[in-house]
Amino acid sequence: MAGEPILVVEDNAAQLRLLSALLEGAGYPVRTAPDANEALLVLKTFRPRLILMDIQLPGIDGLTLTRMLKSNPSLRDIVIVGVTAYAMPEDEDRVRAAGCDGYLPKPIDTRALPEVIASYLRPAAGS
Repeated sequence: MAGEPILVVEDNAAQLRLLSALLEGAGYPVRTAPDANEALLVLKTFRPRLILMDIQLPGIDGLTLTRMLKSNPSLRDIVIVGVTAYAMPEDEDRVRAAGCDGYLPKPIDTRALPEVIASYLRPAAGS
């Protein structure tokens, strides 16, 4: 599913650069945002097929931003994958309850990331 645009919302600059480099290297056009407010600005001019959403963001957290996006009819079809250092089963439940289509615990397996992203895009591509 390379070629599908992706937005990475992550407040850790090193993690943001790493995710961007991995995804761009796999053929995905990538835009980035360090927080929810910047993500909302990016979404005015960039339509991603998938958002990698850090859950622990400064200000508006990733779960709140996910709820906002999923309640917007023009944005609700974007696949949102919650990314968090919290890796307990109840954390995944909380991420999914907020509207995330998927969940990735940190640290992210960088070797598997392109295939994981492709797996989230496959079902949506057929619909």
